[in-house]
Amino acid sequence: METNVEVEEVVLLAEDGTPIGTAPKATVHTENTPLHLAFSCYVFDEENQLLVTRRADSKRTWPGVWTNSACGHPGPGESIEDAVRRRLASELGLDITTILPLLPEFRYRAVMPNGIVENEVCPVFRAVVATGITPSPDPDEVGEYRWIPWADFSRQVLSGAFEVSPWCRLQVEQLAARDFVLGMS
Repeated sequence: METNVEVEEVVLLAEDGTPIGTAPKATVHTENTPLHLAFSCYVFDEENQLLVTRRADSKRTWPGVWTNSACGHPGPGESIEDAVRRRLASELGLDITTILPLLPEFRYRAVMPNGIVENEVCPVFRAVVATGITPSPDPDEVGEYRWIPWADFSRQVLSGAFEVSPWCRLQVEQLAARDFVLGMS
């Protein structure tokens, strides 16, 4: 019997960020992870509370680690904005219409203690939801979540009081260095 299972693909990149091919997502995060395209999104409510998530314990990279609202990979031919909306819907049950770029050229490389490498060009976005919206997280992706004021979150991350994923820490450092406010207190 033949099964038709769709394989999630990521976009591989040359050093200059030019797409050079694709690979199955399940095969790219290794000790020799090729540079590929990803994204991060920070979801805020109308009271400037940031939605932070703890990655599910079953995740291949950084399991059980707190991070920004959501991360993912655009598929071949998919715009990054559409991928962000898709991921927020599937991972958190959030219907987002407007997303804004925060760090469009963010790039990082991080190595887990077991040698697995993240190596991504990872534009960072901001999305806003109505206050009082309750996410419906996919338990395969999100272990838990909480809302926290941006000022508290950034201060705790920068001081080391709140341990987060390596990409989230770098993003918060860059956002703080740029006096990221966008209406936040």
